[in-house]
Amino acid sequence: MYRKGHYGVSLLVFAPVAFVLLAIDRGDLAVVTGGAMLWLAMLPDLDHKIPGIPHRGPTHSLAFAALVGAVFAGVGTALSGVASEPLSTAVVAGGLSIAALGFAIGALAVVAHLAADALTPAGVNFLWPLSGRTYSLGLWRADNAVANYGLFAVGVFATAAAAYLGVAV
Repeated sequence: MYRKGHYGVSLLVFAPVAFVLLAIDRGDLAVVTGGAMLWLAMLPDLDHKIPGIPHRGPTHSLAFAALVGAVFAGVGTALSGVASEPLSTAVVAGGLSIAALGFAIGALAVVAHLAADALTPAGVNFLWPLSGRTYSLGLWRADNAVANYGLFAVGVFATAAAAYLGVAV
């Protein structure tokens, strides 16, 4: 997928998170996590710019998603230690800490990218380095403008609907 398609899938994956955060009156975290999801939407494609790393190789795996999640968990832990009282004592929902939310958002952003790429014939090796198997639904080519803009529209709609419902609860 191209940038618009990846943004759309990130928004689609973020929509339930937005709903929960808004429903528990944490609009501040909804804005930050939504921004982080969009900021990270293209992270796995850094492999285009790093010599020696094949496209849809290590950066397109669940191992990379876990690594990014761990980095964001560390950021969440660091922010909890230095931030103001509301953030440092924040329990997002059901005992979920800011660090756990950081892990979830970092990992989800990468998984959303992988899911979008799995829609194309080239697919993704989710289990790198454990397996060489590529998973693909083969629905459309990555350069399909209708698919990219369609995914973007669906993601925007899902996030808007989740925000509306989360505020209305």
